[in-house]
Amino acid sequence: MEKQQSIDWKGLLDQKLENLTISILPPTLKLPALPVAVTQFMERSKNPDSSLKELAEIIETDSGLTVELLRHLNSSYVGLRHKATTALQALSLLGRRQSTMFLITTGMEAAVRSRKSKLINQASFWNACLQKALFAREVARLLGADEEMAFAGAMLSDFLLPVLTNDLYEHYLHFVETRDKQPELMTQYENSIFQWDHTIAGACLARRWYLPDELVCAILMHHRGLHMLVDPVLKRTSVAAVAISALLPDQLRQHYTGLEQLVLLQGKWPAFDLEALISRVDEVHAEIGSGVKNDFPLARRCKPVIDRFKEDAKSQQAENQSPAEPAST
Repeated sequence: MEKQQSIDWKGLLDQKLENLTISILPPTLKLPALPVAVTQFMERSKNPDSSLKELAEIIETDSGLTVELLRHLNSSYVGLRHKATTALQALSLLGRRQSTMFLITTGMEAAVRSRKSKLINQASFWNACLQKALFAREVARLLGADEEMAFAGAMLSDFLLPVLTNDLYEHYLHFVETRDKQPELMTQYENSIFQWDHTIAGACLARRWYLPDELVCAILMHHRGLHMLVDPVLKRTSVAAVAISALLPDQLRQHYTGLEQLVLLQGKWPAFDLEALISRVDEVHAEIGSGVKNDFPLARRCKPVIDRFKEDAKSQQAENQSPAEPAST
């Protein structure tokens, strides 16, 4: 595998976003805010002299974050022999970087879940986000990319949609109701209506929160699809893994033919076994033990399209093997 070059993530963001900021959004939007404990943790953890004890004390100011951190660490998925009982123990076992990624994703989810959405079922939405995050991690492993960054990027790539679809309800309702008549990307629809889309809005807000630049890039470019696999700079990064995961199905059908593209990708990329990846995602999802029943496993959601492609392949094979017609005399 070729060696991954060092990437100037900040410079890339400056180039892609140019002068865009969160000011592009309507002032009436009620944007979510990161929990104070997450913001303080990120700021303090940037100091290499900060101790794990100091960071643990910050986490413990937010009981919800503390419970979620311990629940994650003590789940069957992590597989600890002895359970952690304090934030300090959790940080010691996870390490600063993985703890930071976990707190960012958990804090963001909590902030958005606290908001109502007239169009999106939040439980189903975050379930799909988790499936995409687990899928992105598997793809990142195939690419030799940062698996934890890919997980966080996929988990947060659509984080603003519950807010946007609620506050700009009529526009997004029209998109959902007319989806079959306009097989374009949802981002194309958003740009035609607002002159911006949720990838730009999410990246601008994440940048204002000083989230890691690579994570912001993943949010910004998560709807670039298969093009990311041939990008000379990003093809073996977490950003590419997140873009591939975004092709999976979701409530809003953001990618009209996303799953079909993933099926076709198998023929171009031998290591990419879609059904095996989907099976692994469902397996890990069950191991995580989030406490919420997964009524829509990824395998069930993807089965109709995969089965259709299999039937088409069989039909094509049978057609190719049929006796040739006799030549006309």
